[in-house]
Amino acid sequence: MQMSEYHYLPLTPGYFAILVAIYLLVLVLLVSTLRYAFLSLGVSSRTALLLLFGSLIGSYFNIPIVQLPPEHVMSGEVRDYFGMYYVIPRVEDLQGPVIAVNVGGAVIPTMVSLYLLFTRRLWLRGLIATAIVALVLHWLAQPVRGVGIAVPIFWPAVVTAIVAWLLARENAAPLAYIAGSMGTLIGADLSNLYQVRGLGAPVASIGGAGTFDGIFLTGIVAVLLASLYHPRHQAAQVS
Repeated sequence: MQMSEYHYLPLTPGYFAILVAIYLLVLVLLVSTLRYAFLSLGVSSRTALLLLFGSLIGSYFNIPIVQLPPEHVMSGEVRDYFGMYYVIPRVEDLQGPVIAVNVGGAVIPTMVSLYLLFTRRLWLRGLIATAIVALVLHWLAQPVRGVGIAVPIFWPAVVTAIVAWLLARENAAPLAYIAGSMGTLIGADLSNLYQVRGLGAPVASIGGAGTFDGIFLTGIVAVLLASLYHPRHQAAQVS
C-alpha cells in the first residue's frame, strides 16, 4: 500500500459532515454553556475546542504499525453498521491488512487522558471507570467486514457518562473523558484485534473507522452529561 492509502475519512462525507456540524454547533451556539463543562474538565474552552477540532482533522490520518500476513482485502467500498456508513479505503496493492493508529481517534484522546490522569490524580477511579466502560464496549463491539471493529455510535458516550456520574460527581467530567476514550480504545479496538484477520479490512485503524465517531461524541456528550454536577461552582473554583 502507498502511504497516501492510509489516510482517509473514517466516515462517508455526508456522515462526517454531521460530526463537523455538531462541532460547529458547540463552537457557535453553546460555547457559553460549555465553558463551565470545559473548566470542570480541567482545560479552557478554547483548548477543549482546539482538541475537538484536532480530533476531527486527525481522523483523516492513520499511522501504520503492523502488516499482517497476506489475505484478500476489500477496496473502495462503503459499509454500514448501526446507521453509520464507514469508508473502506481504495488500495492498489491488495495485500494483507495493516494495523494502524488513528491520530484523531487514538493519539490525541490518549495524550489528553494521560494529562488528566496526572493533573487530577484519578488513578484508582480512572482505572475502575475505564475497566467498566471497556468491558461494556467489548461486549457491544462487533466485527464489520471491510471495516474492522465497530460499536454503536452513541453507546460510548452514554455508558461513560453514567459510569463517571456514579463514581465521581465532582470530577465526573475528566473521568468521563478518560474512561470514554481509553475504555473505547481498549474494550472495542485493542481487545478485539484478534478478530481483524479474515474481515478483509485493508486498514484496521485503532480509534479510526468503527470507533472514531463514538470517541469523538464522548468528548462532547459525555463531558456535558457528566458536568451537570454543580458546573458553575466548579468553574468558580477553577478560575
